[in-house]
Amino acid sequence: MTGDLLVILQIAGRRCALSALEVKSVIETGTITPIPRAPAWIAGITALRSQALTVIDCRRAIGLVSDAADGEWPTDHRAAVVAEGGHSYALLVDGIEDITTAAGEVGQIPGGFGAEWSRVARGMIETMAGPALLVDLGALLAGPEAVRGEIEAAA
Repeated sequence: MTGDLLVILQIAGRRCALSALEVKSVIETGTITPIPRAPAWIAGITALRSQALTVIDCRRAIGLVSDAADGEWPTDHRAAVVAEGGHSYALLVDGIEDITTAAGEVGQIPGGFGAEWSRVARGMIETMAGPALLVDLGALLAGPEAVRGEIEAAA
């Protein structure tokens, strides 16, 4: 992991990182069209160069309640575009800081972050911009219902 490029994001006041290889681009979010009966963490769809993107509200996908009224993001109107399983997604985040280099290996998540963060983070990583939670893209895209389904299947 040392030397890998990371995109540093802000989600719910936390510094987070995604592998730069997972981030295809950063876009200004335009109109987001809601999808009827979609889970709350799917904000809707938007378009990028005639390609439909599913818009993920990262706060809700983690299982945190959005502080913003009416689903509007107060600080940034940019989203990180990622692809997983042949589908493209726009991740709504509080802010996109920079691209930086990993300065170490992934370590344990310190206490105090909560079960929501433990589910979506692979661990804490030191970067040239400071420590960040390394986000597991698949776990984030699965949303908070993934944990509920796992608990029900185990019961």
